[in-house]
Amino acid sequence: MIELTFPDGAKRDYEDGITGLDVATSISKSLAKKTVAIRLDGKLKDLAAEIAGNAAVELVMRDDEDALDLIRHDCAHVMAEAVQSLWPGTQVTIGPSIEDGFYYDFAKDEPFHPDDLAKIEKKMRQIIERNEPIVREVWPRAEAIDYFKGIGETYKAELIEDLPEDEEISIYRQGEWLDLCLGPHLSSTGKVGTAFKLMKIAGSYWRGDSNNAGLQRLYGTAWQNPKQLKAYLTRLEEAEKRDHRKLGREMDLFHFQEEAPGAVFWHAKGWTLFLQLIEYMRRRQQEAGYIEVNSPDMMERTLWEKSGHWEKFGDNMFTTTTPDERVFACKPMNCPGHVQIFKNGLKSYRDLPLKIAEFGKVHRYEPSGALHGIMRVRHFTQDDAHIFCTREQITEECIKINTLMLNMYKEFGFEDVVVKFSDRPEKRVGSDEIWDEAEAALRTVLDEAGVEWKLNSGEGAFYGPKLEYVLRDAIGRDWQCGTLQLDFNLPGRLGAFYIGSDSDKHEPVMIHRAMFGSLERFTGILIEHHAGRLPLWLAPVQVVVTTIVNEYDDYAQKVKEACEMAGLRCEIDLRNEKINYKVREHSLAKVPAIFVCGAREMEDGTVSIRRLGSKGSKVEPLHEAIQALVEEGRAPDYEG
Repeated sequence: MIELTFPDGAKRDYEDGITGLDVATSISKSLAKKTVAIRLDGKLKDLAAEIAGNAAVELVMRDDEDALDLIRHDCAHVMAEAVQSLWPGTQVTIGPSIEDGFYYDFAKDEPFHPDDLAKIEKKMRQIIERNEPIVREVWPRAEAIDYFKGIGETYKAELIEDLPEDEEISIYRQGEWLDLCLGPHLSSTGKVGTAFKLMKIAGSYWRGDSNNAGLQRLYGTAWQNPKQLKAYLTRLEEAEKRDHRKLGREMDLFHFQEEAPGAVFWHAKGWTLFLQLIEYMRRRQQEAGYIEVNSPDMMERTLWEKSGHWEKFGDNMFTTTTPDERVFACKPMNCPGHVQIFKNGLKSYRDLPLKIAEFGKVHRYEPSGALHGIMRVRHFTQDDAHIFCTREQITEECIKINTLMLNMYKEFGFEDVVVKFSDRPEKRVGSDEIWDEAEAALRTVLDEAGVEWKLNSGEGAFYGPKLEYVLRDAIGRDWQCGTLQLDFNLPGRLGAFYIGSDSDKHEPVMIHRAMFGSLERFTGILIEHHAGRLPLWLAPVQVVVTTIVNEYDDYAQKVKEACEMAGLRCEIDLRNEKINYKVREHSLAKVPAIFVCGAREMEDGTVSIRRLGSKGSKVEPLHEAIQALVEEGRAPDYEG
């Protein structure tokens, strides 16, 4: 007999080898019909999996969060069967579930056509309607290899050949169709449901390597019910409207071109927005006691080797060899440069904490397929800072950083922020004792700050654990932005020390901190979060002054001068165009306010005000209209 413990603490005895379905049935037949999988000691298993010993067991229903990944994985299998049914001879390669959906890579002689997606969906619905049982089988390695080679599935055969010798060869069968897969899966294709949609066709490479054969990838999305699917598709439509690349063109903020892949050409308006972010952060940092520095963009390879970055990031660094055969690299990070600044001149414990900040340009080679507007680039600016402190100062300084970050995000309109705690990765520098101390320190920070957080296991930096700040935007998407990283390793690797109260040398602790993260990326997030309708204090152009006819151009010039005298970012539009045309054009460019000048306005010393998103207009005295914009346009960190 074995003893199973349920989530409510109840314990029951069962025969050895009982399945998850048997357990559910023993409780009630209606429960068994709703159950789609089980968790054994926290690990998700097929409902048909045998239970061999005492364990904590949890029954997973189709509407549970755990089931969504299974639905998507099964949907990938159903899609693969549909494709091979429609186009015999097509090879299936790898098809996992992913965030919001699934994909499968196919080796097919002819390219897929967008019209094929509807055909595949129709066939998938037929497979789901047949409600074929999904059964796990374990095959001998040699038999599995011979089978897949025999049906022309060379990619599957290669996958099996590369598996460890002691690993089971797990095959999942649904009706006559089968696939190599680790699992787990639902009990039948009918459990997948119909809340899915195929989304797009893309290119890929076998095992993600551009040196390998090219494949075709089909992406899909799958959900637990039609309501969730509809909400997701609506969110995609809204995201398309908010796409920062589209809005960047309409607002004349930036562009890209082939001669500089992954680097932004900032236009005047975009650069104005960028500078507003820097100026805001500069004020915040000065208030918090940071000093601002600037370190070289390019440094010799030897420094990156000492820091550990060369081993970790060398393949993604831009390098050059000088005529005297010295190898230099464009910096992918600012931290080694800041250690050099700290080391310049003797430091005492009385100098700590020393807070060094930089708006540093960094360079990282990102694959061409990964580049995405200003969200993912090769050349970007970090609001980077490093706090050098004693061990005793860690908690206080990290709490200060955490408070500053959360307040800052709120001032940019992000109320929903999740903190993720990332602990030690497999590849790292430093002893386990140092990592234990660093991780314990960050946990203390989270506890004392009273912040809700989630564990992001194994995702720390190679030199220390970190906190990641994830922002949720106006349409429910999550964006990882700020980071707080604790580093007990890098200062020592680069020879940094301070003189303690005991007159001996001590290695400082280094806290890495970025709040925007990448300024380029944060700019893109802001644009999409606000759908281009930026708060007045951030808007590149806060007001446009325009005229109904050219007769009032002189008055419009005086209005523009008054706006600029008050500190507003103002443009004037005196083109000989109809006023409705000009209003539409500036509204498309997301200008928050338009001052229209006509006969009545000139005579009364007023302006007709049209606000972005408002259908009507109102007339106000010029000085009142300007003062109202000045008040509204004050940055949130200014008091009074």
